[in-house]
Amino acid sequence: MINPFLKYCWAGLAIASLITIGCTNDAPPDEPAVNSATDGVSKLEQVLAKQEIVCGVNGQLPGFSFVDETGHYSGLDVDFCRAVAAALFDDPNAVQFRDLSAQERLEMVQNEQVDLLSRNTTWTTSRDTVAGLEFAPILFYDGQGILVTTASGVGAIADLEGKSICVLSGTTTELNLADRMRQKNITYKPVVFDDADAMYNAYEAGLCEGATSDRSQLIVRRAAMDNPNAHTLLPDVLSKEPLAPVVKNDDSPWFDTIKWIAYALIQAEEFGINSDNLADFIDSEDPLVRRFLGIEGQLGEDMGLSNDFAQRIIKHVGNYGEIYERNLGEPFGLERGMNSLWTEGGLLYAPPFR
Repeated sequence: MINPFLKYCWAGLAIASLITIGCTNDAPPDEPAVNSATDGVSKLEQVLAKQEIVCGVNGQLPGFSFVDETGHYSGLDVDFCRAVAAALFDDPNAVQFRDLSAQERLEMVQNEQVDLLSRNTTWTTSRDTVAGLEFAPILFYDGQGILVTTASGVGAIADLEGKSICVLSGTTTELNLADRMRQKNITYKPVVFDDADAMYNAYEAGLCEGATSDRSQLIVRRAAMDNPNAHTLLPDVLSKEPLAPVVKNDDSPWFDTIKWIAYALIQAEEFGINSDNLADFIDSEDPLVRRFLGIEGQLGEDMGLSNDFAQRIIKHVGNYGEIYERNLGEPFGLERGMNSLWTEGGLLYAPPFR
């Protein structure tokens, strides 16, 4: 949403020493005027004042964000929302989750209907610039893949010539599929859906011969199918899909908060600090650990948070490794791969806490 603006109109000089200035709010009719109650106030201050964070999630993707029949939310993206609540309020449950479709998710951030989007969203140039969004550190490195039935005999992307492929609209996967097929001069029939559940149901019912999405999503979705072994993930990786939390642009205090909470999860794992052994590190003499945990220094206060914000995160939610294992490793056997720490050959790396 483009911020509304004030058009200044100079009335002219009626008298040599008098200038009359007329000001009107001429925002286009489809764009609401600036809310004077919150204009100029950081989202961080707003969230702290209301003692709750509104977090946009998927709600349909096990392992990342999924709500069960009891209304309980789980997943890596969900746990990041809880990490933010823990850091700000010392309460991981001070979160209001809002299920968002792929089509509406970015607009909900732009219109400030959610404070934070933590919904398997790919960081791209256009989303980071013209869409007016800011992407926090990447919390999951992925790539697009294609799922096919084992009985189809399809073993590579070239075998999909003339076949139908289910794809979700409003996602990077739709354009990636078109680009890759164009590169390889493969003709295919896209079958587009607005809802992920509908897409996978259609694929499993045989209404399309392949389904495409992030490879991690295809793996967790396959695990929930009636006969997981009847489906094969092709070896082809169609794209880079760096998935990261999203906030609205032009709000440095809030962006910094989300950014360093994400880095705290990674740094905690690198230090070997987890929810079970946190107490053992409180008496550490290591200056890096002491500064990170807020035992000395004022890194938290400098950001507008409590100095022990990292301790709160670890106590309530754990470090990145714990979150990954709880949501993706143990239930789905999804290997860390690129999502390992840089010290273990992965891509996860936190700048210094100093």
